[in-house]
Amino acid sequence: MTAVPSQSSRRRVIIASLVGTSLEWYDFFLYASAAALVFGKLFFPSFEPVTGTLLAFTTYAVGFVARPLGGIIFGHFGDRVGRKGVLVVTLLLMGGATFLIGVLPTYATIGAAAPILLVTLRFVQGLGLGGEWGGAVVMSLEHGDPQRRGLSASWPQVGVPAGNLLASGVLWVLSATLSESSFLSWGWRLPFLLSGVLVLVGLWIRVAVTESPAFAEVAAQGVKAKLPLLEVLREHPRGLLVAMAARIGTDVAFYTFSLYVLTYVTGTVGLPRTVALTGVLVASGLQLLLIPFFGGLSDRVGRRPVYAAGAIAAAVWSFAFFPLLDTGNTLVIVLTVVVALATHAAMYGPQAAFVAEMFSTRLRYSGASMGYQIAGIFGGALAPIIAIKLVAATGSAFAVSVYVTAALLLTLVALAFAPETSGAPSAPGVIRPGLSPTGR
Repeated sequence: MTAVPSQSSRRRVIIASLVGTSLEWYDFFLYASAAALVFGKLFFPSFEPVTGTLLAFTTYAVGFVARPLGGIIFGHFGDRVGRKGVLVVTLLLMGGATFLIGVLPTYATIGAAAPILLVTLRFVQGLGLGGEWGGAVVMSLEHGDPQRRGLSASWPQVGVPAGNLLASGVLWVLSATLSESSFLSWGWRLPFLLSGVLVLVGLWIRVAVTESPAFAEVAAQGVKAKLPLLEVLREHPRGLLVAMAARIGTDVAFYTFSLYVLTYVTGTVGLPRTVALTGVLVASGLQLLLIPFFGGLSDRVGRRPVYAAGAIAAAVWSFAFFPLLDTGNTLVIVLTVVVALATHAAMYGPQAAFVAEMFSTRLRYSGASMGYQIAGIFGGALAPIIAIKLVAATGSAFAVSVYVTAALLLTLVALAFAPETSGAPSAPGVIRPGLSPTGR
């Protein structure tokens, strides 16, 4: 029988997951924002501006390629050894790589070695984040109230806008207070160096939590997975495909609405970077409330209806998104980004529980990490690059809206083939024929 965590234990896990994932996503989004704003000029200065920005986004995409590998590696140990220890390692890995980016010499100092080192550290960032998400979600879900799994698992998701808010906020302050030359010279480094301090705070919180009671039960019964990767492929192929496909559209929409918007507003609309950053800042603040709201709503009405409503709304809004940005009106631009990321929150709130519930307890860390992170390669990694190329080739952002909508249609197809797991009895697991309510 799985031990029932106390209310205080649940709160500690939620806080640890939220703070940890916020710091991890701060690191990841900081790089993404810097790629949009400064890396093209500092690490690829011999190319014309559009190509330099494209190359900077390519190094950014390397993190997405590394994330599935991180998910496989840390998922293996999370299902074999335990969730807690792995999450400490991922936090240190991510924070260390981000801090080192802050002291990295630029192309002007060491030439071609600069972008090579930048790509290497980005790869290490991706490894850490690849193992972080699955562990944080699984810990929150397995410690949480069985009747409120959607809400419990949504708290690590809040780390995404929290990290984005922190990264955008720091960059906004620096952009608003420093001259262009000072920001390019040394100001961009400060947020990366700040990561070292933030990681120590997250580490202090994370080491205090207890191990997942569901994993403890699996270990006590001697049924831990021997080769989690192979067993996920053998036992949960449909769940893995559904999780991946459902996430791709969410990812494409998010990185278009929150990251490519920085390039579009500064490069195409011709406004200062602070305008786009303000929009992302306000929208991320709203997502802090909306993500747990939609996660909790999925406990009452189901994961699929909430998820699908968000996907449809995002697809419709993608066609209004760029024309509204083209107005050049600051207030309109901010509201446009706010609405866009509100549609994303409707998908992202139930997503964590939706993905985790596709897999049994003994394989959940590996399965959830693989489904989530592999999709990132085809979603978030390519979205800004494809958007830049589409606008360059067609001269219009309409093609980007079509691209976003096509990705969201894939999400809707995946949801149509997915089981509804919000009402499944017992806490951690998917009920499948021949298995117990815990999915073993």
